[in-house]
Amino acid sequence: MELVVDANILFSALIKNNVTADILFDNRLKLYSPEFIIIEFMKYEDLILKKTKRTKEEFVQFMHQLKERIIVIPKEEYLSFFEKAKKFSPDKNDIMYFALALKIKCSLWSNDRLLKEQDKIKVYNTKDVLEFLNK
Repeated sequence: MELVVDANILFSALIKNNVTADILFDNRLKLYSPEFIIIEFMKYEDLILKKTKRTKEEFVQFMHQLKERIIVIPKEEYLSFFEKAKKFSPDKNDIMYFALALKIKCSLWSNDRLLKEQDKIKVYNTKDVLEFLNK
């Protein structure tokens, strides 16, 4: 299954080290992300470290693992889908995820219920992804 993964999924996996983290590293998934996610992680590094029991070294190690696991796509590669995604994205902050999903022709993994209010891109939450993997 190919999925564009949103930042909140990655934040959840990093902060809680829960089932989401396990799913992220399941080889049955091919995961993509817009390049700005790396910037987001670095921007919120201090906040993430406060919310988790991870050390700075563990944070850096997890970031390296994510970079190896997730295919980060440069903005230029999906920018041409931005206007189309803008028309149906329920949240302006998620337009890039939808643009990337349109480019790759895949679904989106997000726990944001608002994103399911559109009908152009299939949105799976963590429970949905887990059910897919358990089939």
